[in-house]
Amino acid sequence: MIFNRQILEDMEEKYLAPYGTASKKSRGRLYPDHESDFRTCFQRDRDRILHTTAFRRLEYKTQVFINYEGDYYRTRLTHTLEVAQIGRTLARALGGNEDLTEAICLAHDLGHSAFGHAGEATLSKLMKDFGGFDHNKQSYRIVTELERRYPDFPGLNLSWEVLEGIVKHETEYDISNARDFLPALHCGLEAQVVNVADELAYMAHDLDDGLRSGIITPNLLTGVELWEILIREIGAQDQILEEKFRHQLIRNLIGMEINNIIQTTEKNLTTHSIHSREDLQQLSFNIVTVDEDLRRRNRQLKDFLFTNLYHHYRLVRMSLKAERILTDLFKAYQSSPSILPGHIQLWVSESGLERAICDYIAGMTDRFAVEEYQKLFNPLVLP
Repeated sequence: MIFNRQILEDMEEKYLAPYGTASKKSRGRLYPDHESDFRTCFQRDRDRILHTTAFRRLEYKTQVFINYEGDYYRTRLTHTLEVAQIGRTLARALGGNEDLTEAICLAHDLGHSAFGHAGEATLSKLMKDFGGFDHNKQSYRIVTELERRYPDFPGLNLSWEVLEGIVKHETEYDISNARDFLPALHCGLEAQVVNVADELAYMAHDLDDGLRSGIITPNLLTGVELWEILIREIGAQDQILEEKFRHQLIRNLIGMEINNIIQTTEKNLTTHSIHSREDLQQLSFNIVTVDEDLRRRNRQLKDFLFTNLYHHYRLVRMSLKAERILTDLFKAYQSSPSILPGHIQLWVSESGLERAICDYIAGMTDRFAVEEYQKLFNPLVLP
């Protein structure tokens, strides 16, 4: 039996919850485009995102530790893949559309610049008088304008629901602006799943990477309630820095969070009488979430990471380097646009000088930005 798109769409309607998003009911694409014989529109969107240049570049973009710190630490790419895995698990359990969830997960960080949040903060400062910079908006810009892979339209021509999920993606640190995507309506179940999957992934893997690096030690974590619960579960108080126990602890943390999200969301769906996607979007808050006890414990762990990891002197030094590198590159291109590559100079006529420079720098990997800096400012390196 061959599973063509019609069969796949019919299967979706059987297994999706009433508030899930069926690909057959998509609002469609901005530009006329044929659909695949053997993939739903959301599966096709996922594949288009996966094959972009911007997605490949995530391999060499910082999550917390810069790429040359070591091969074991998360990059922006591995973070994205972990978000996608958690997102699919939650969507499957809650009756959401796994393919739509995965597509939003894979696209949610495409707009991040080199050097993690330090790079974003630097570009935001440099672009203050030129329209600003925000990685959420840049992700949208990439999939709608900057990726040039098709002769008949700019961007990827993604389905409306995937674009809505990208635009309405929010976490504690990311605030959406959904002006062109029914701003009065909240995001759908799948986008809400991506929001919690993103927060869970970075909290868990930042703890893991912090422990691996030695910046965070078990003694520092004494008194952090979630840590104490996890230590008791695995019974490895004195062995926690051994690799297998650290892996077990992070697995237990992710499992605990996922179970809580599923159970809490189920209660919320019942409490608020959610029987359709429209019911869910009429609410002004997320129903895919953890309960209040776990929210409080997560807040304590996040505060700990903020103080003891993100503000550790090694990471602060990296942030200062990142600011120096990106600022000097931006100002050099701004004062001498002729040193920009030819295809970037073409962007200037379309977007303006500063926006073209911003797009160029935002697309750089850590490694490329460092190499470009050396070419421009180190007299011993050939341009």
